[in-house]
Amino acid sequence: MTSRLTDKVAFITGAARGQGRAHAVRMATEGADIIAVDVAGPLPPAVPYDSATPDDLAETVRLVEATGRRILASTVDIRDLDGLRKAVNEGVDTLGRLDTIVANAGICIPESWDAITPESFRDVIDVNVIGTWNTVVAGAQHIVDGGRGGSIILISSAAGVKMQPFMVHYTASKHAITGMARSLAAELGKHDIRVNSVHPGAVNTPMGSGDMITALGRAFESNPQLAHMTTPFLPAWVAEPEDVSNAVCWLASDEARFITAAQISVDLGSTQY
Repeated sequence: MTSRLTDKVAFITGAARGQGRAHAVRMATEGADIIAVDVAGPLPPAVPYDSATPDDLAETVRLVEATGRRILASTVDIRDLDGLRKAVNEGVDTLGRLDTIVANAGICIPESWDAITPESFRDVIDVNVIGTWNTVVAGAQHIVDGGRGGSIILISSAAGVKMQPFMVHYTASKHAITGMARSLAAELGKHDIRVNSVHPGAVNTPMGSGDMITALGRAFESNPQLAHMTTPFLPAWVAEPEDVSNAVCWLASDEARFITAAQISVDLGSTQY
């Protein structure tokens, strides 16, 4: 590793497992201290995969501390702006600064358009869009006040570049995040704060396993000709969380100091046709 983030501080949501944990561990390995939050509890009822647990978040803490860096972890729902502000404020008080925000937390509910309920549509928008906005609001002023510039990274999706079938609400939410990143980049640029979105395709995490596969299969049965819309160019078909973390860590570093308002895809080429 290059120590490209030495003594910087990153605020990461959804950090208990999957991509969020990978981001926390990779950034710590590169020298950053971490403010980590995760709901670590029940997800909305329509979500077809198990939620993260307090033990998952504790394991992220253990892995970060094993790198020699510091971490403050809190159980917070990203829909709770006051809770996020409290976690970030305590983290900045303890760690001394904030340089990077990684708005990673989100949910996915595969459903055909006519199976989506008002409740599930609202849950996806509340978590993915309002929760991402809350994450930025909770931390961005600390970066501004630091006067050193910084990096804000919003985790969108391949569905934020190209529509995903059987996920109208998810696709809408991830397109919103793409636009949010571009708009924030315009306003925060005067503070030397870069804002970019990262767009993973299929990633080997709990979100892509278990009952999620069953739910996807059931949705594809309703219109099989759409099943190949996200076929990748590369033979691997699915990325590992660390592959996404490579892009996130680069965007947080000075190596990407002139990269802003960009959409960085980590999707094996699946959105390019």
